Amino acid sequence: MADEIVEGSEVPDLTLMSDKFEEVSLSDFPDKNIVVYFYPKDSTPGCTTEAKDFTELKKEFDAANTVVIGISKDDPETHEHFKNMQQLDVILLSDENLEAIPKFGAWVEKNMYGKKYMGIERSTFLINKEKKVEKVWRKVRVKGHVQEVLEEAKKIGA
Repeated sequence: MADEIVEGSEVPDLTLMSDKFEEVSLSDFPDKNIVVYFYPKDSTPGCTTEAKDFTELKKEFDAANTVVIGISKDDPETHEHFKNMQQLDVILLSDENLEAIPKFGAWVEKNMYGKKYMGIERSTFLINKEKKVEKVWRKVRVKGHVQEVLEEAKKIGA
């Protein structure tokens, strides 16, 4: 994809519905760095671990002046349930209409048991206060990932 978002890219402002049934835009955080992570589905093992890892380190992300936002195709009701059930402290946004996921290159062809289908590739983007991408992680493995993102967030800090 020629216009895929890579390190150094300016991030388009996006507005999606949150788990609190409110519209949230990246521009709502003008003086913050933002972690945007794309994940396949609420309440699945890897996605639950990733969201809990971000929640566990929330105070450290706050200290690094960084907001954490998770995005999947799940609807706001599913996000709300997931957040409450797992006691998550991250913003979850719903991209049911695929407004943001493809722009970040996270909507990809997958292959399971020989069956091809389109789905979300677990990806994370660290965006600075100027709304430019500092770092991109694609095909993320959950174990240790959030700590690595935090270390990068600390580097760009306040």
